[in-house]
Amino acid sequence: MSSPKTHLFEPRLTTMAEMFNALSHPARLQILEYLAETKTCISGDISEEIPLSRTTVNQHLDELKKVGLIQGHTCGVKVNYCLNPDGIDKLKAFILDFLNEVNYCYDNKC
Repeated sequence: MSSPKTHLFEPRLTTMAEMFNALSHPARLQILEYLAETKTCISGDISEEIPLSRTTVNQHLDELKKVGLIQGHTCGVKVNYCLNPDGIDKLKAFILDFLNEVNYCYDNKC
């Protein structure tokens, strides 16, 4: 079995790839949209909005939390999730920097 060779790449690219990977599932994108709409919510509410089981939704929440796009705060026996402004700002910067870099090469036909 081969191991990932992420250590061969710049840490910036590895972090970007992890964040982009977290966005690679439609359920996670829907979770982010839902949190953006509601500003905050309880994890149980999210599972009512997405056509997946509560366990599956929780796994997606964990992935988004792991890369810093959302944050969760325990309130009694429930966890309130909301967007992490720092993580969203980091994602925006990654996307804009990456697209500017790619666009530069595209425009200059390198």
